[in-house]
Amino acid sequence: MNTYVDEYTSFMTNVRHKSTNTVESYKRDVTQYITYLGESGIKDASMATKTTILSYLLFLQKKGKASSTVSRTLASLRSFYMFMMQKGSVASNPTLNLEAPHVEKKTPQILAGGEVEKLLEQPDISDNKGIRDKAMLELLYATGIRVSELINLDIADVNIPMSFIICRGGKKERIIPMGKKAKDALDSYVKNSRAYMIRDENETALFVNCSGVRLSRQGFWKLIKYYRNQANINAEITPHTLRHSFAAHLLENGADLHSIQEMMGHADISSTQVYSRVINSKIKDVYAKAHPRA
Repeated sequence: MNTYVDEYTSFMTNVRHKSTNTVESYKRDVTQYITYLGESGIKDASMATKTTILSYLLFLQKKGKASSTVSRTLASLRSFYMFMMQKGSVASNPTLNLEAPHVEKKTPQILAGGEVEKLLEQPDISDNKGIRDKAMLELLYATGIRVSELINLDIADVNIPMSFIICRGGKKERIIPMGKKAKDALDSYVKNSRAYMIRDENETALFVNCSGVRLSRQGFWKLIKYYRNQANINAEITPHTLRHSFAAHLLENGADLHSIQEMMGHADISSTQVYSRVINSKIKDVYAKAHPRA
């Protein structure tokens, strides 16, 4: 059955042109599913039925997997069996009409304005690495782009004189403005540091690591953890925290949801509306603490 996984992975990469992270995620889900089939005495994935899929989803739930994990697994299996149908290995898709468990949207982690300032002040801009880190943090908070989009930016995607970046992540290209502090930090990095960090003058990546090649997601994760500790911030910070803070702070200062949706690249306004709940909750807390008759 591993042949199925290899063929499916190749299909997702070369035909569907999915990102590396998406392909790895789907491959992991399908591989774990096929292992389950083998342990259940089912020798071929084409022999699975709707009952088999349901049994596997229940198995994951009993193991304590989060609803979001079970939902993602169903999406992976649905895609896998669509591929199996296309290659003629199955006559029908056993995942059809199966519903994923309801996934409640978690309240995003938002930093207070003062915490953001502390975090952004941490990089030591007396060396090239610190100048790069300052530019990345400022740009992430100024634009709200995803970390994957940040590290995939090319030098050609930034227009410093006009103060905007072109974000090519996802299905739709976005042009996102950036403020003066992000512009200045990025300008300093491009003019003073990047040329000394790259090894190949033909390197297209905007942000590179100490080896002179494109910075990885794991590399950025380590930076966030390091600067969070340096700033003595108690709140847990992930690479997504500055994106959430960008949206919440814009909304808090009067930006409309549709503009925020456009900048963040949300396909559905409901993904943006979660920040309204954060702001409303904050307002209620302020009222409860400050009003004499609350």
